[in-house]
Order: sequence, then C-alpha cells, then structure tokens
Amino acid sequence: MYKAQFFLLIVLVLFSCKKMPKESTESKEVTITTLNYEQLKPLLHKKDDKTYVFNFWATWCMPCVKELPAFEKLNEKFKDKNVEVVLVSLDFLRQIESDLKPFIKEKKIQSKVLHFEDSNEQFWIRDIAENWSGSIPATLIYNAQKRKFYEQSFSYEELQNELQTFLN
Repeated sequence: MYKAQFFLLIVLVLFSCKKMPKESTESKEVTITTLNYEQLKPLLHKKDDKTYVFNFWATWCMPCVKELPAFEKLNEKFKDKNVEVVLVSLDFLRQIESDLKPFIKEKKIQSKVLHFEDSNEQFWIRDIAENWSGSIPATLIYNAQKRKFYEQSFSYEELQNELQTFLN
C-alpha cells in the first residue's frame, strides 16, 4: 500500500515540476551605450554603401513612441537591403534603468538603440541640421550621395516612401 502511494507521489511530483519555457525577453539583457556628440557625430557622417535612418526620440515623447513601430517595421523590411535603422534616445541619463531599458524590452525593439547625452544642445542641434529647432521626433536619413533631415512624425508609408528616394 505504501509503495503505491509513494509511486503516485513520485509521478505527481515529476509531472507537476515540468519546466515552463522562458520568454525570450527574459534571457535577453538590454544593453545601452551612452554617447556624447563627439562620439555620435562620426556615426551621422559615414561614407559607405549603406543608407542610415537615425531617429531621435524619447520614451516620454508620445509622438515618438507612436511612430516607433514604423521604424521597427522599416528595420525589419530593409535590414537585408543595406539599410541601418538607429534609434537615438534622448531620455535623461537617470531614466536609462527605470524607463528606457524596460521600454525596449517590453516593446521588443530590434533596431539598434543608442542613448545620447550632451549638454551643449545649442551646438549639436545646429550641427546635426541647421533647420532643427531641437524638438522630437526628428529623423535623419542619409547615404554617401544624399542627406535629408525631418522634424516630424512618420507613418510607416511616409517613412518607406522617403527611404525609397535614397535607394533609387
């Protein structure tokens, strides 16, 4: 009788202790590189065979957050066509752990994300684009032949149409 109860107990333990699959986001640690303008500037002026899409955004900017899926879709669709999407976060340094990393993980952001921190806004805003007021969202699309800056929000269709002008 005790053998039957012991056997039943073992069977119950084995089946109830089945490992649950981990979500992929649990195992993927989000790492963020913080750059100042001296470090970011060379990335905004590469002269290779790629087309670059740099989106300046922040987690606290609702229009920015609203358009991020368009950049993610663009990244997915064009990553094999020599296009690189880079999301440049302007979140405050103190918000990286509390806001930026959890946001990237929750939204499953696949594009490259950089954190940008530089207190000399009057210089770098004008250096990136003379006509930039400093508001976000803002996007820079460039390649070796062409460069254009946009101080606006994008839908996916608008963004894809603009990118196509660089690829044709």
